[in-house]
Amino acid sequence: MDHHKEEKNAELELDHQLIETTHKVEHFYHNYKKQIYIVVIIAAAALIGYTGFKMYYLEPKEKEAQAAMFQAQNWFAVDSFDLALKGKGDVSGFETIAEDYGLTKAGNLANYYAGICYMRKGEFQNALDQLDDFSSSNKMVSPLAEGLKGDAYVELNELEKGAKHYMKAANMSKNKLTSPMFLKKAGMVFEELKEYGDAIDAYEKIKKDFSDASEAQDIDKYIARANAAKTNG
Repeated sequence: MDHHKEEKNAELELDHQLIETTHKVEHFYHNYKKQIYIVVIIAAAALIGYTGFKMYYLEPKEKEAQAAMFQAQNWFAVDSFDLALKGKGDVSGFETIAEDYGLTKAGNLANYYAGICYMRKGEFQNALDQLDDFSSSNKMVSPLAEGLKGDAYVELNELEKGAKHYMKAANMSKNKLTSPMFLKKAGMVFEELKEYGDAIDAYEKIKKDFSDASEAQDIDKYIARANAAKTNG
């Protein structure tokens, strides 16, 4: 068979498909032109609306929240956790700041501070409620917040949830400060749960990936203990 003819036929078929597709698009646009214009107008209005919202509402609120945080942070720094949480008189604490300025960065951070305050006060469920409302993409703060949830669950004797949050914290950011710390905490909780295989995996990860971390210095002892318990268990 003539290969040149085959190629020519293939090109013609491709041209036909392109023309047909273009025609369909044009036909669709012609029939739904009004609807398309409406969608474009709505999208533009949403963008303009958000820009205005950010400029005239969010940015002033951010400044207010940052100013309100100043005294609460001072109380926090000297371990005055009740004042830092609840405030005094007209001066707001972290709880009120989080509620009143929840859309701002400062309001979001107030949830984190409030969570730590409640942890220090031994009110672990309240700590979880505050930490659940906090979000961050920071590679240090985010795993620390997640690890605090693990601490709270362990204190509430919900060990499986505690181990889950420790492992999540360890995997959120592979840095030598937070990851080995939470891997070790997870391993110890796994041992308490008699989940020795998971404990060994956590300890071995410290040894392999974070050999220069302080948690790795005596990790062989933990690995040996978990292995012995697994063998005897």
